[in-house]
Amino acid sequence: MDGRARTGPRWWSPSLWLTTLASVGNRLGQGRSMRLIVALGSVLVLALAVIPGTALAHAAALRDAAPTTIEVPTWLFLTTGGGAVGASFLLASFVTDRVFIRSFHEWGGRLPSPGRIVALGGRLTGLILLAVTVYVGYAGPPTGYRNFAVLFVWVVWWGGYVGSTYLIGNTWPTLNPFRTIAELFPTLGVSYPERLGSWPAVAGLLLLIWVEVVSPLADDPRVLSTTILTYTVVTVIGAVVVGSDVWFSRVDPLSHALAYFGRFAPLERTDDGIAFRLPGMALSEPNLVTGRDEVAFIVCLLYVTTFDGFVATWLWADAVVAAVAFGVPPLVAYGTTYLAGFALFLGAFWWAIGLAREYGSTYITRDELARRFAPSLVAIAVGYHISHNLGYVLGLLPSVVVVGAMPLSPPQQPPILGGLPDWISGLEMAFVIIGHFIAVWVAHAAAYDLFPGRLEAIKSQYGITLVMVFYTMVSLWIVTTPIVEPPFIATGDSP
Repeated sequence: MDGRARTGPRWWSPSLWLTTLASVGNRLGQGRSMRLIVALGSVLVLALAVIPGTALAHAAALRDAAPTTIEVPTWLFLTTGGGAVGASFLLASFVTDRVFIRSFHEWGGRLPSPGRIVALGGRLTGLILLAVTVYVGYAGPPTGYRNFAVLFVWVVWWGGYVGSTYLIGNTWPTLNPFRTIAELFPTLGVSYPERLGSWPAVAGLLLLIWVEVVSPLADDPRVLSTTILTYTVVTVIGAVVVGSDVWFSRVDPLSHALAYFGRFAPLERTDDGIAFRLPGMALSEPNLVTGRDEVAFIVCLLYVTTFDGFVATWLWADAVVAAVAFGVPPLVAYGTTYLAGFALFLGAFWWAIGLAREYGSTYITRDELARRFAPSLVAIAVGYHISHNLGYVLGLLPSVVVVGAMPLSPPQQPPILGGLPDWISGLEMAFVIIGHFIAVWVAHAAAYDLFPGRLEAIKSQYGITLVMVFYTMVSLWIVTTPIVEPPFIATGDSP
């Protein structure tokens, strides 16, 4: 040692490695077309690298139904998935033409808006489906997926309809039966406290997934119908008190989540008709996120999808069993870990924002950086959701048809589509990678919109890229891990 202070980044510094990768990318990508070809080709190769084999698809509920299995070495999918996100950042850094970046996000047009009859039909459809679901939940068979209410909520609605909100467009404002019921009553017009912002939606989303995890909603249709009725009463009362517009835009977690999913979709209904655009490009709009409450909701949307799969892994089962053996009540173990996990995801995001300000520029506030980078996580949540639900939705589709045709007297063993082709499992893996790739691009576009300098824009993405690598590896590990019944609640026993 010569006693002189080191002023440059050490060899293990993330900034050194990411700067090197970006520099290599700029040297390789000499033309805009070549940059795009190299980017798309490299990501395709990385995505295909994780397709061979099979993975166990997780479901929000009905975890044992119609599983598909995939066998991939742990080191392979972790390094490949993490590398895909890192490569996406490298390849996105090739594209430095701001006009070209903006053209991707501004491309689109308008289609004619559907008439009022279509909207009225949608509202009636929502009401009928709500009534049928609650009724069949009470009047139909009392067990699992023999009851159409269970199949409808978890397969048709959560797995299929929610997927349509980001694959096609968000039709929930029209179908939403809770809003339709609330608007039948006069509004009391109580002023909503602005300081609350969207924090009630964050708490509501955490509560909904908590109830889904620790209660037998997927196994006991009576409990499911009671939960739906409770949600209906609370939602209608809240909307009547503060007004439907305020409640469903600030408080209701379902409407809030589907609204963000809808920003990913290629179609969106506007006052001028139906707008169409490239998937995910609306997530880069400057004013999409307004404050820390919205940032927390987006992180929560990503987290609850991940946690719902994590509780069905061997690691979770071993940890909970060990905690209970140590004397911790099961419910406390579940709740503490659940909240700690959300704090970890939220803390990782804010750490990334701190890194963005450190390596990007200090004249942009942390809140502004968080507002612009947070929407990119919606694309990751989209990839997680479709990956976790595609296999079991396809597997249980025959049950939906058969049980739906005879909801009060279904067969003892509804048919399940077994032996799904391996490419379905590969498609699930690919959706995770594609979601992260779009997330990297959205963050890249936000950085170039925020920072005037090219180097500043690239360096500001260091933190969010590293966090995305973390999110990717966690998600892929969950997707490729065999399903294990969550201990203490798998049989319906209260923890």
